[in-house]
Amino acid sequence: MTLFVNRLTHIDASLWCPQRGLTGVSWQVDVELDGDLGEDGMLFDFGEVKPWLKRYLDAGVDHTLLVPTQASGVTFESSEQDVYLRATAPYDFEMRAPPEAVTAFPWSTITPKRLAEHLSLELMRSPPARVNAIRLALHEEVIEGPAYGYSHGLKRHAGNCQRIAHGHRSRLHIWQNGVRAPLLESEWAAWLADRYLVDSADIIDEENPDQLASRYHAQQGEFFIRLPRQRSAVLAAPTTVENIAAWLARLIAERTGQLTRVQAFEGIDKGAIAEVKP
Repeated sequence: MTLFVNRLTHIDASLWCPQRGLTGVSWQVDVELDGDLGEDGMLFDFGEVKPWLKRYLDAGVDHTLLVPTQASGVTFESSEQDVYLRATAPYDFEMRAPPEAVTAFPWSTITPKRLAEHLSLELMRSPPARVNAIRLALHEEVIEGPAYGYSHGLKRHAGNCQRIAHGHRSRLHIWQNGVRAPLLESEWAAWLADRYLVDSADIIDEENPDQLASRYHAQQGEFFIRLPRQRSAVLAAPTTVENIAAWLARLIAERTGQLTRVQAFEGIDKGAIAEVKP
């Protein structure tokens, strides 16, 4: 017998891609569980299994940087104190962070299918009673219209959002004078795609003007990141979704001279709305 749960939870993370570099991802998680019926006529109690699965994902890959350590140009070093990542393709990239901020795989590339298979095997190392098989599936949200993946870190966040390179794949909705503006949505989503959003207060000076480096201390430890300046976007505030929505609305209103309303998503089904008059 098989039971299933669709949209059990979401995974928001960043991914190091050998072709695209640092990119934000958001995946819906579906699960199927095989088992034998008990005397109560059930396989198991969903009320127990669902939180077990969610706790595992939240404590693992969620809000981490996923790194394929066998990808071309990747150097990865790990200790009990921190991890160090250096990549040379598709651009120069460097990051140092506490171990819990990174999930490394001895692969050349990471795909949702391969990751789901790996997580399913890991979950079966200690399954709940009467569960004899677990199959996860990871899916991108089906989005009609523009979407973009971005990465960031929030040093003041008490939870895992403080990790310097986690991300989201998000919708973007824009209105001007009360009318939806699909051309602006496409333009700005394309510009934001695969960018690192950084608080200007965290930027540190370096000799190379083409590179942007950010460093901060948070509850989980010391964080550092460096990447090409052209792959970043700088905000004069923490890169919360509230500030992202306000920042975009202000930029677009200033450039177009129109009343602008922005609905910025942070991954799937959540986000913030801001409106700015020129």
